[in-house]
Amino acid sequence: MVTTSLANERVRYARALYRERVRTREQRFVIEGTRSVAEALRAGVRPVLAFYTGRVRTLEQGEALLARLRQAAECLIEVTPEVMASMAQTVTPQGVLAVVSMPRLPWPAHGLVVILDSLRDPGNVGTIMRAAWAAGAAGLATTRGTVDPFAPKVVRAAMGAHWGLPLQAGLDAGALAGLVNGRLAVLAAQDGRPYWQIDWRGDTALIIGGEARGAEVAGVLAQVRAAIPMAPGVESLNAALAAAVLLFEAARQRGVGVT
Repeated sequence: MVTTSLANERVRYARALYRERVRTREQRFVIEGTRSVAEALRAGVRPVLAFYTGRVRTLEQGEALLARLRQAAECLIEVTPEVMASMAQTVTPQGVLAVVSMPRLPWPAHGLVVILDSLRDPGNVGTIMRAAWAAGAAGLATTRGTVDPFAPKVVRAAMGAHWGLPLQAGLDAGALAGLVNGRLAVLAAQDGRPYWQIDWRGDTALIIGGEARGAEVAGVLAQVRAAIPMAPGVESLNAALAAAVLLFEAARQRGVGVT
């Protein structure tokens, strides 16, 4: 049976999860699209709810994805394109969407972690999460002034990083100090040592400040300031680009990806 009503209880529940307070209360969030859902399934995630339209069957590997959802999802519901559009936030929904529980990966005692402080652009946050995962970071934390890492735009930009990167969200100064304790705290800054002169091989906390005001919470913890020298006339890089440069220098020094 195909669900046609926007008032369906499960449809309304999925839409409610686009509000941060509901996500926090339920400890669940929404993932959209064939790639995001497939990555979650590969990571062993079992969706609480999953929705699809008939369009999925016309996509490459669409039938295979539906077969995996039938096995993994607690509840799988076919809906009309209109109902899917009411739940999805992408301009052209791919026809599959899932409600999943927030991952609870253990926080690492050692290694490189990333602290996002007062970042308010969801695309930047998601891109940094993806870069951190790719560069072998051990975990990522956000301050209370940073956009929710489970917000829809963040989830789309992170492209599966939620399943491989331990997360702590909405931390205050005291919690951050405890997290950084024992790690070399490095603040991305325009004035500081060239980033390649810093030793990134030990336990390190990389602090990326907000686009407008910088690191409002964790900046006081910084022991080293890492600068990215640029050509004359270039004012700055955005937070995601700067983070990626520093993360992959750390990955190079650590030998991440080297066999």
